[in-house]
Amino acid sequence: MRDGIKIAPSILSADFARLGAQVREAVDAGADWIHIDVMDGHFVPPITMGPLVVEAVRRVTDLPLDVHLMIERPEQHVEAFARAGADSMTVHVEAAPHLHRVVHQIRSLGCRAGVGLNPATPLTAVDEILPDLDLLLIMSVNPGWGGQPFIEATLEKFRRARRLLDERNPSCELEADGGVSPETAARVVEAGATVLVAGSAVFNDRAPVGACLAALRSAAAAALPAEGLA
Repeated sequence: MRDGIKIAPSILSADFARLGAQVREAVDAGADWIHIDVMDGHFVPPITMGPLVVEAVRRVTDLPLDVHLMIERPEQHVEAFARAGADSMTVHVEAAPHLHRVVHQIRSLGCRAGVGLNPATPLTAVDEILPDLDLLLIMSVNPGWGGQPFIEATLEKFRRARRLLDERNPSCELEADGGVSPETAARVVEAGATVLVAGSAVFNDRAPVGACLAALRSAAAAALPAEGLA
């Protein structure tokens, strides 16, 4: 699925004192999705946001809301996030022992279902569920905090994931999350990603959101074959 690259700014790095304005800046700059990182303080160390934030973001944009559930027992919470306005929900294989059940629970709520893999989790962990996914998310940093450096070793994992998806589920998006910037975007796209999550590369005090997002999109587009830019 290489007909274009989606950019999904992560509000984890946004200024929460003016969250609505930051989301609108990203929308106006051409973001494709808005990525919302939900962390519970158990599966990952930080505690971030919940359904009320998703509901607030839903009020200021019609863009798809890509909700990344870095939480234990996600099956207990997916219904609340669906009601709040999530369009897609990604759960982690490491935190969801009944993965088939929760993936189909998400789909039954009318949302796209994704599964995320931490850097050290092998692709074989999703072998049985791969045909049922709308989205496969590969962490290119260890989940938890924004602004971490990209883990170069994950590039080969993206390449292998791309081959698997092309063979078994070509409509599934391959999402890169962590350390994505204008310096790393081209390599991730070349490795097969179709969705780029970027937090501190979009929301920062170095440049306006629009300029940051444009730089990221330009870097990603340069890595696509000519026919992928049509």
